[in-house]
Amino acid sequence: MSQDRPLLGILLMLGFCVLAPLADAVAKLLSDKVPLAELVLVRFALQAMVLIPLMVFTGRSFRMRRRVFWIAFLRTLLHILGIAMMVTALRYLPLADAVAIAFIMPFIMLILGHYVLGEEVGWRRMAACAVGFVGTLMVVQPAFHDVGWPALLPLGVALNFSIFMLTTRQISREIDAISLQAVSGVMAVAVILPMLFIVPDDRVPDLAWEAVGPELWGLLLAIGLLGTLAHLLMTWSLRYAPGATLAPMQYLEIPFATLMGFLIFQELPNPIASVGICITIAAGLYIVIRERAMLRAQKAAPMPAPATAQAAE
Repeated sequence: MSQDRPLLGILLMLGFCVLAPLADAVAKLLSDKVPLAELVLVRFALQAMVLIPLMVFTGRSFRMRRRVFWIAFLRTLLHILGIAMMVTALRYLPLADAVAIAFIMPFIMLILGHYVLGEEVGWRRMAACAVGFVGTLMVVQPAFHDVGWPALLPLGVALNFSIFMLTTRQISREIDAISLQAVSGVMAVAVILPMLFIVPDDRVPDLAWEAVGPELWGLLLAIGLLGTLAHLLMTWSLRYAPGATLAPMQYLEIPFATLMGFLIFQELPNPIASVGICITIAAGLYIVIRERAMLRAQKAAPMPAPATAQAAE
């Protein structure tokens, strides 16, 4: 079975951890050269262009129930908003800082899971959430001092994608990942494209369409392909290894983002932000380890004896 190949799952997740910050780095390169709506439109159009032929080739269906359609549409709107906020944040923030602040998402997911889905969350994990928030604030504070309100955008990204993940959970068993991403690409194009013609670009410059040179088209193609491939690698990794095995690896995004920020933009987090990043990673890893320990304890717990056996005793 596919779940018996954890090494392959780990390697696929490693690929995601490299490609995701690389896509963010390309977005940062383009953020002040291409209008925001144009960048996001091309990213989703390429996603659709790559995945729709894959759907056809593999015999996947485009049909979905009405409930799934509307949740998928909400999920697409959240995805558009999340990418737009992240690209805007990258105009102002170092790559590593933006990625590290956005990694408050696992803590938000834990809290939403507790208060929205009624999932059980013990005091240790809630305390780890509080510590993680402190670490994130240590990254936000110097960034806010330097650039102002854009430093808060990755927090919005984290909240946005936490809700995005909750909506994905609602339909993940009713539609496969490739079909969902392909349909999402089409929906996003249908939402963004009319805005380029309806809203005057002299009022909202980020909704303009500007001709770009061949060198920028190469980067636009790269961001679409990297984003699509990164998401597929993450999805496929979950086929071959359980989430508990892969979750700690996701924090490799932060050191990879730091490395790319240094190599491409000559940026490094300042000392306070560096300490905050370490605290955020440590708190997140503690939550992952705690959840794995609880899962093992649940599996090891003895099954209750049947009623007949208890009566015989």
